[in-house]
Amino acid sequence: MSKVSYYTAEGLKKLRDELNNLKDIERPKASQAIAEARDKGDLSENAEYDAAKEAQGLLEMRISKLEETLSGARLIDESQLDTSKALIHSTVKIKNQTNGAQMTYKLVAQSEADIKTGKISVDSPIGKGLLGKSVGEVAEIQVPNGIMKFDVVEITRE
Repeated sequence: MSKVSYYTAEGLKKLRDELNNLKDIERPKASQAIAEARDKGDLSENAEYDAAKEAQGLLEMRISKLEETLSGARLIDESQLDTSKALIHSTVKIKNQTNGAQMTYKLVAQSEADIKTGKISVDSPIGKGLLGKSVGEVAEIQVPNGIMKFDVVEITRE
């Protein structure tokens, strides 16, 4: 049974596009590379053939993983979400109680996470610590150095 993950329409489209690209473009390329390597002679000493077979195996594994992810993917109806709490697809502004630094993160599914754009996974330690919190609450997050405390300053939805 696959794990259920929640996605925005954009995130779901990105996953489907990647899967279609792998199936429709990359898979035929891998088959062609194997055929070309096979035509070069003795397979027992053909490094090109071995590399092509390995690349095909990795490609098929990636396709299988994407299909599994998509089978458990659910589109979020953001109009049904409670806007007073930090939930998936919330943008949460937090303040570190130790040094006063403020950070803003958008909570997303693991496959959509990108720290450079401020998107963190709900499965990450900070994401888990923020889920369900309301403005004014303190999120205590376990990190390797101990426990960090963050004040939830603001929660918004885009």
